[in-house]
Amino acid sequence: MVFKRFVEIGRVAFISFGPHAGKLVAIVDVIDQNRALVDGPCSGVRRQAMPFKCMQLTDFVLKFPHSARQKCVRLAWQKDNINEKWAATRWAKKIEAREKKAKMTDFDRYKVMKAKKMRNRIIKHEMKKLQKMASKKGKKPEKSEKPEKSGKPEKAKRSEKAPKAQKAQK
Repeated sequence: MVFKRFVEIGRVAFISFGPHAGKLVAIVDVIDQNRALVDGPCSGVRRQAMPFKCMQLTDFVLKFPHSARQKCVRLAWQKDNINEKWAATRWAKKIEAREKKAKMTDFDRYKVMKAKKMRNRIIKHEMKKLQKMASKKGKKPEKSEKPEKSGKPEKAKRSEKAPKAQKAQK
């Protein structure tokens, strides 16, 4: 698979740890191979140098010139609706679900457990109904075939048993 997310001017990044963890920033300038000048005008992150270790690159790229002012970055951010696009990604939804799960109370966890049990019971019940229907459909042709096949050998067995019983009597 070809690498698609490069460090470039205008690349939007997610801050994974540090004081601004969970916020989005745009790379304004690359300082060296370990740090970049970032700005998050719509996410509350002031312009500052940040190590690449703290950032995770996203698929979004803004169009603005090298070392652009905050006003230019904000206009590009709002023009591309980055906050709305980010909220629609699976990545953001996973983070939101993780945070929601972490904030659950004991009673919330209990309600979730009971709901899962009920859902699994319903699924199990429906599966049993389907299996029963499938086995009935499968058995109907077999029942008509089995008596015919089993009837003939039984008669043969009886006829075999009868001579043995007659021989025992003689």
